[in-house]
Amino acid sequence: MSTAITFSEYGAPEVLQLSEVALPQPGPGQVRIRVRAASVNPLDMKIRSGLMAKVAPARFPMIPGLDAAGVVDAVGEGAGAAVGDEVLGATVGGSYSEYALIERPVAKPEALSWEVAASLVTVGQTAHRVLGQLGVQAGQTLLVHGAAGSVGFIAVQLAAARGITVIGTVSEKDIERVTALGATAVRYGDGWAERVTAAAPGGVDYVFDASGAGVLADSVALTGDAAKVITIADMSAQQHGVRFSAGTTDQGTDALQELVHLVAEGRLTVPIWRTYPLAETAQAHADLEAHRNHGKAVLLP
Repeated sequence: MSTAITFSEYGAPEVLQLSEVALPQPGPGQVRIRVRAASVNPLDMKIRSGLMAKVAPARFPMIPGLDAAGVVDAVGEGAGAAVGDEVLGATVGGSYSEYALIERPVAKPEALSWEVAASLVTVGQTAHRVLGQLGVQAGQTLLVHGAAGSVGFIAVQLAAARGITVIGTVSEKDIERVTALGATAVRYGDGWAERVTAAAPGGVDYVFDASGAGVLADSVALTGDAAKVITIADMSAQQHGVRFSAGTTDQGTDALQELVHLVAEGRLTVPIWRTYPLAETAQAHADLEAHRNHGKAVLLP
């Protein structure tokens, strides 16, 4: 048996309970890890609350969580790691647990802490995926809404490293943090479009909306083309002719290996805000939903 967080109904953070569950068994191509860190992502809270029920209904009882890092303790046939290896990756069947299954694990360099390794997977691959879908190139200008958030923060760094001019909308308190990444930070809220125009007199080529703050109409107006705008957070995308980028983080291992390499070299930063023991998972969700965080929240089973 193993200890895990489960929920058996949709609802507030209080539906998350510490439970005894069967020890997961790795199938072909999978490894089982003793979890050292599990990342808390915004999608976890949307699933728990029922916001994703029509798209991806939960099978109760459910173990939440998408990403983990840990030490391999069992392997399935054809697995890409051996017992004792330190790895990270997207989990199969949930990560808020003492033990979890990973397909296509990526080796964790010694330079990465467990917290950073677990926090990189979904947010990093999402940022990497969207930049690829937009096709933004060096010398062009990209506007990132929600640039201080977990996905936006990485997207800003990846884009800047590729020679892309980045403008990020942020709250007043985050202007300095995002500016330090090599972006031009502007305050979001009323008048944001005018402030972006002033910051980018040559115009905006592409927009990545990671905020879901009702900015799509003005973003389309800024670029002049809805095809140059992508959101990962605004469900009204179709009304504006904008692409909604969703789906799993499964891009093979190439994207994640690139991200791991960048972090290990100090060229990419994943800010960790706070860690929680598994028993305080409900508090972690409550803190993130109240927007108390300035970086990733991580569970330490």
